[in-house]
Amino acid sequence: MKRAHHLDDATLTRFAAGDLDEAFAVVVASHIDMCEDCRARLRAAREVGGQLLEDTPQSALSDGALDRLLAKIDAGMAASDTAPAPIRTAVGDVPLPLSRYIGANLSDVPWRTIAPGIRKKVIPLKSTDSSLYMLQIGEGKEMPEHGHGGNEITLVLSGAYRDAMGVFGPGDVADLDEDVEHQPKVEPGAPCICLVATEHPTRFKGLIARLFQPIAGI
Repeated sequence: MKRAHHLDDATLTRFAAGDLDEAFAVVVASHIDMCEDCRARLRAAREVGGQLLEDTPQSALSDGALDRLLAKIDAGMAASDTAPAPIRTAVGDVPLPLSRYIGANLSDVPWRTIAPGIRKKVIPLKSTDSSLYMLQIGEGKEMPEHGHGGNEITLVLSGAYRDAMGVFGPGDVADLDEDVEHQPKVEPGAPCICLVATEHPTRFKGLIARLFQPIAGI
């Protein structure tokens, strides 16, 4: 199925280099698992990176350069361990990279209600300061207008929502930075289930939403 919204080039390049932390790597790998276009872009990015390494002339290493290189390789391997290669193996309705954290079926997710029509599932991580969680928002529900304290990537797993940037359906991803403000509203027909990685808490504009934020933990 053709996806309408994709990863930013910079995000895809960082993922290919193993430079994303665990929370963001899980969301990116899950989108790639669902998106043929971004799988192709990832292959191209890795091929370009490999070619650049081959074309780089050999030269003497400066003091400490080898240690820094080995540290980067170790970090890249660790990032790869947290986000498995996005090769699709259909078992349930959960993308393969995410299934190791929550299982294969969205119907088995143990949700916690945080507001009428809104439920949340926190995914505990050990190797990142960023947050990873899932939201299930009822059809027709509208989130308060908000911005972001840093980078945030949201992947739609089922259902759909609409904002000023368009309609986001299953497999679509919103790759946002702190300059973006929006007000998503879930489309009729079914709840919307999203996977979210974020660096910092959401910046809600309304007073009521800001007062409620510590309870919701968003």
